[in-house]
Amino acid sequence: MLKTKAMSGLSFQLSEEQEELRKWARGFAEKEIRPVAAEYDEKEEFPYEVLKKAAKVGLTNYMAPEEYGGGGLTSVMAACLILEELYWGCAGIATSLSAAGLAGLPIYYMGNEEQKKKWIPYLCDPENPRLGAMALTEPGAGSDVKAIQTRAVRDGDEWVINGRKCFITNGGIADLYVVFAKTDPDAGYHGVSAFIVPGDTPGLYGGKKERKMGIRASHTGDVIFDNVRVPHENLLGEENMAFFGAMKMLEYSRPAVAAGAVGVARAAYEYALEYAKQRVQFGRPIFKNQAISFMLADMKTKIDAARLLTWRAAELADRGESCAVEGSMAKAFAAEVAMEVTTNAVQILGGYGYMRDYPVEKWMRDAKILSIYEGTTQIQKKVIAAGL
Repeated sequence: MLKTKAMSGLSFQLSEEQEELRKWARGFAEKEIRPVAAEYDEKEEFPYEVLKKAAKVGLTNYMAPEEYGGGGLTSVMAACLILEELYWGCAGIATSLSAAGLAGLPIYYMGNEEQKKKWIPYLCDPENPRLGAMALTEPGAGSDVKAIQTRAVRDGDEWVINGRKCFITNGGIADLYVVFAKTDPDAGYHGVSAFIVPGDTPGLYGGKKERKMGIRASHTGDVIFDNVRVPHENLLGEENMAFFGAMKMLEYSRPAVAAGAVGVARAAYEYALEYAKQRVQFGRPIFKNQAISFMLADMKTKIDAARLLTWRAAELADRGESCAVEGSMAKAFAAEVAMEVTTNAVQILGGYGYMRDYPVEKWMRDAKILSIYEGTTQIQKKVIAAGL
C-alpha cells in the first residue's frame, strides 16, 4: 500500500510569492485597466497611456531575464497568474500589454547570445516602452505554416524579404518584428527561417488596420515587406529551422493564453453572480431560481477546471518538460469555457446584458478570439490527438 508521504508533493496552494504576483497584477488591473476599458474598446484605440504605466511598474517585461533588463520572472506559472488578472481587467488592453514584448519571446528561445543582449534590452526599457510583433500569419497561411509565401533571399551579407503578413498584433506600429519567411520554398516545414527586423527598416510598412469584433484596444494589422534588407546577423536561429522553434515557443505560450481566457470568464462570472443576487423578479432575487443558480454553478466549476488545467501545463513547462498536449488541452478548454461563460452571463442579465451600457457584451465579444489566436481550438485538438 502506498504511503501518504509519497503524495506530499502535490499541492494546489500558491506560494506567498505567487500570491503577491497575483495581487500586483490585480491591483494594476483594478486601478489602471478597468476604468478605461470601455473607452478604449469604443474608440478602438491602442492604449499607449496604459502601456507607459505598465512599463514603469514592470508589467511589460517581467518575463525577460534580469541580465537582459527584464524582471526575471521567467516562470510560465508566473505569467499565467499575471495574465489571468490583466485579462480580467480587459482582454484588449491585456493583449496590447503582453504583445509589447512579443518579439522578445522568439529571440529568447531561438536567438544566440549576441542577439539576446542586443534586442531583448531594447524591448525592456521602462522609460521608453517599445512594441514588438511576431509576423507569422498570412492571408493564405494561418495554422498551416508551411504555406507561407513571404520569401527571404540571401544576397551577400544581407537577406532580402518580400511578402505580406496579416492579422499581426501590433502590425504596422511595432518597433521590432520577428518575421517568418520561406528560405527554401520546396522544403516545407524545413524551409522556414526567422529574421529580426526593426520597424523602421526601409521597405517595411503597415497595411490595413483590422476592425475587430473584440479586443478592440489592441492593434491588429497587415505588414508589407517590399525588398526589406536585413543583415545576415539578424537571421534568428538556424537557417530553415524556424518552424520548429516557433512550435516550441507556442507550446510554452499556450498556457498563458489559457490563463487569459480564465480571466475573461471570471470577470463575466463575477458580474453575473452579483447581478443575479440583486436583480429581483417575482418577488425574489433571480439567483433563487434554480435555472439561474445552476448556470452560475456550472460557470464556477468550469472556470476552476480551466484554471487547474492551465496550472498543470505551466508547472510542466517550468520543470523543463514538454507541455505540448497539456498546453493545448488547457488552451482549448479554457477558450471554450470563456465563450460559454460570457454567453451565459449575457443571458443572465437578459436585455441588459445585450446593451453596451453593461460590460458583459464586451466580454462575450472579447472571448471569441481566445479560441482562434495562438492556434484555433481545432488545431489544439489536432495536437492533443497526435499525442494520444
